[in-house]
Amino acid sequence: MDLEPMRDAYDRVYKRQKLCENQSEEMINRLAHEIDVATRKIHNGAEAEGSEVRQIYSELQVILNEIGPMNPVGSAQKEVNLALLKYGKVLDKIFRADLANAHMGIDFNIHIINRVIAMHFFRLGQSDLGECFLQESQVSDAPFKSAFHDMHHILEQLKGHNLKPALVWAEAHHEELLKKGSSLEFNLHELQFVQLLQQGSHLHALQYAKANFSRFVTSHMGKIQRLMGSLVYVGRLDRSPYQDLVQPLNWDLIGIQFTKDCCNLIGYSYQSALQVIISAGTQALPTFLKMVSLFGNRKHEWLTSKQLPIEIELDKEHQFHSIFACPVSKEQSTAENPPMLMPCGHVLCKQSLQKLSKSRNFKCPYCPFEVTMANCKPIYF
Repeated sequence: MDLEPMRDAYDRVYKRQKLCENQSEEMINRLAHEIDVATRKIHNGAEAEGSEVRQIYSELQVILNEIGPMNPVGSAQKEVNLALLKYGKVLDKIFRADLANAHMGIDFNIHIINRVIAMHFFRLGQSDLGECFLQESQVSDAPFKSAFHDMHHILEQLKGHNLKPALVWAEAHHEELLKKGSSLEFNLHELQFVQLLQQGSHLHALQYAKANFSRFVTSHMGKIQRLMGSLVYVGRLDRSPYQDLVQPLNWDLIGIQFTKDCCNLIGYSYQSALQVIISAGTQALPTFLKMVSLFGNRKHEWLTSKQLPIEIELDKEHQFHSIFACPVSKEQSTAENPPMLMPCGHVLCKQSLQKLSKSRNFKCPYCPFEVTMANCKPIYF
């Protein structure tokens, strides 16, 4: 959802209100000053006759009329009211649109939707809520449920600065983490080493390093050398060149890294699928609503189609390249039907190329370049 117009309208209201406030304060100070001057004149001339006092009041009235406090203050307040009115219209435009107009005529599998919602609860560690939803939606089960339960149990231990469950998990998945190029296991051992140093256990920290760092020498020699250097500052690491090792942020970072690696190993994205869908849909919704207003009576042509008439830009966090849809067959690529790169640079799925290559040579569907099946190469995302 594009909130920039709302932010701009709010800034205009804020600036107008601030200007009105400053003008009002300045006007009140001027009035107070003139009244104070007139009051001092009256007090200084305590024996003055009534005609002199009336003269002072008359002069004060003239000055106040010249200042005319109501005009600038009233004008500034009108500007504030106008900005507020426009701000309300912007809010109505963004948040009061008829969302039903952007509904596409697509059949939804309610079972899959319910399972995605249940998975969202388990992914966030809300197991009780997830189980309740599974029961009420009559969904038999949700994949990765036990894996998420174990993941959040370990995360709770990490929040309490207990590294043992995470270390056990990392050692059990050592080979898988190695293949993924993850440094989680070493980072856990590093944090455990630093924790021993903070406890003042110089000898235990050194013994721990000898027992656990040897298999990481090839990949993390620089970090190991730095950890050995920190032994000199036992008891005062927070006042040493190694103070970054004892930052509280390190515990948050190890929790995030553990979550990402755990989700990666079980084949689930780091972010909840439901969260991604809602976030991407919210960004795309204004474009959908604008298309509805532009197409008018023809909107049913694309609302009932499986494709959109225009491309909708999303933030980088919502751009994924894990799948390829063939522009000819409109089907997603698979291991048996992989994407193939033609010499001209265009990409089609293998089965589409095989259909086009009934003759020995064939032309690319998107340019006049002549292609043979032998010149096409599979590509991997």
